[in-house]
Amino acid sequence: MNAEAGAHLPRRAAIASSSLALALLALKGWGVVASGSVAMLGSLADTALDLLASLVTLWGVHIAGQRADDDHRFGHGKAESLAALFQVALILVSAVAIAIRAAAALRGGAAAVAAETGMIVSLVAALATLVLLAYQRRVIARTRSVAIQADHVHYQSDLLLNGAVIVALGLEAWLGWRGADAVFALLIAGWLGWGALGTGRRAVDDLMDREWPAEKRRAFLGVAGTIPALAGMHDLRTRTSGARDFAQFHMTFPPDTTIASAHRVIAEVEAQLVSAFPGLEVIIHAHPAGHVDPERDLPSAIAERSEL
Repeated sequence: MNAEAGAHLPRRAAIASSSLALALLALKGWGVVASGSVAMLGSLADTALDLLASLVTLWGVHIAGQRADDDHRFGHGKAESLAALFQVALILVSAVAIAIRAAAALRGGAAAVAAETGMIVSLVAALATLVLLAYQRRVIARTRSVAIQADHVHYQSDLLLNGAVIVALGLEAWLGWRGADAVFALLIAGWLGWGALGTGRRAVDDLMDREWPAEKRRAFLGVAGTIPALAGMHDLRTRTSGARDFAQFHMTFPPDTTIASAHRVIAEVEAQLVSAFPGLEVIIHAHPAGHVDPERDLPSAIAERSEL
């Protein structure tokens, strides 16, 4: 995938999610008025936040897609993580508001709702969301965009939320379970909060330059192990910024190797690694064989992983 596609695909996905959220906002607004459902009100609130979150995601992927400049030499990828954290805050606010409204409805006695109307609205919303999720999965597979991943989690919860509304209203309409609407609204609030915390952890890991997951590091070292010149590779450090990966390590050379020769070998190694991991930026430090670095202030876990 070229850099241009990597920048445009997340932007298109963000535009698609914003457009869907706007359409669903109008549909669910009518559904709340027509049905009087608390669970539908929760779904409406979530969609309103979907719209705002998708607009923030659009901003994030736009900034992240910009080229590196003099002030941001490593690019702007972390804008995606900032957008994801903003989404997390919105989801948590939505979850708390829905829980408070549902609890109030249970305490005051659940009112009758027009179940059929709410179920139809939720079914249409669920079908539209399924189409968006399929498109987002394709974009994530090609770009690994953190912001689109956060948006994807958000719309997954929206899909489950619509399903919960349908079940709740069905219980009220067909089984006469008065209060099912409010109970499901509480469950929806809990689900939203749980999903937000998971997304928040991933965004914070990105902002804090957390090492790649062990499986990803093993895959990288597996490719590096096929390159003869990397027999003396050590002190591997990795991080991710938005959709871009960074790796740096030391590479051993015979003490009498010229700078020109070392540069030529390093360029060939970088080309092979980038071919195996598109979008990767590699920084390699040439190291004379036999030289021992003084102990660095690295956590022991990092030092141990570097020797894998």
